[in-house]
Amino acid sequence: MKRIIRSRAVQETLGFVVAGYLKFVQRTNRFVMEPADAYERIEMPVIAAMWHGQHFMIHFAKRPQDRAASLVSRSGDGEFNAVALRHLGVRAIRGSGARGRDIRKKGGAQAMRSMLRALSDGEMVVMTADIPKISRICGQGIVTLAQLSGRPIVPVAVVTSRRIDFDSWDKASIGLPFGRGAMVLGEPVHVPRDADEPTLESLRKCVERELDRVHERAYALVGSRDPGAKPNPVLMEGSRA
Repeated sequence: MKRIIRSRAVQETLGFVVAGYLKFVQRTNRFVMEPADAYERIEMPVIAAMWHGQHFMIHFAKRPQDRAASLVSRSGDGEFNAVALRHLGVRAIRGSGARGRDIRKKGGAQAMRSMLRALSDGEMVVMTADIPKISRICGQGIVTLAQLSGRPIVPVAVVTSRRIDFDSWDKASIGLPFGRGAMVLGEPVHVPRDADEPTLESLRKCVERELDRVHERAYALVGSRDPGAKPNPVLMEGSRA
């Protein structure tokens, strides 16, 4: 059964269906953008950052006139995601986040080179900032990409009032039709090419905080609470008192 599901024909069909559904969600939700002139404030190309769990909505960050590429896992499950992105006008770069020695196995080094080429060619790169299985902790990879490319990181959140929230490690959500939607863009984070390790770590935390902020704000705009929000440490301390 797994072999059938991962066959080219099935993956192409799944990708086509997913893309069609997401286009329908986008057309049937009333979206607001904050700030309203967000795209006028930034100079393309940029690195659009999202949290895992919001990756189903990742193409919403792309305007019709933008050329975009997105990092997609090399796993079998990533194949239909790549197909869906193609139908949504986003080029897939195969690879994934990794730590330590896993980076070569997962194609991280090759993916980094591909993303650098994309940015150099004027393509916007859309990617999740956190490493798989470590939800909402910004990895160093996106900061390194910004440092090497000279392009800023723009935190992005795209949410809908009607959605399905999954009980997964990344608290994934997929939008439903006929509701309200919000897309919030954060402040661009620039990474100097000559940044030292303490500066890189500080900027990594800055990206993480800004991603948390835009997700909280986007959910507030649709009258909801972020299902993947981190626990408030102050409240946790109070509950233990």
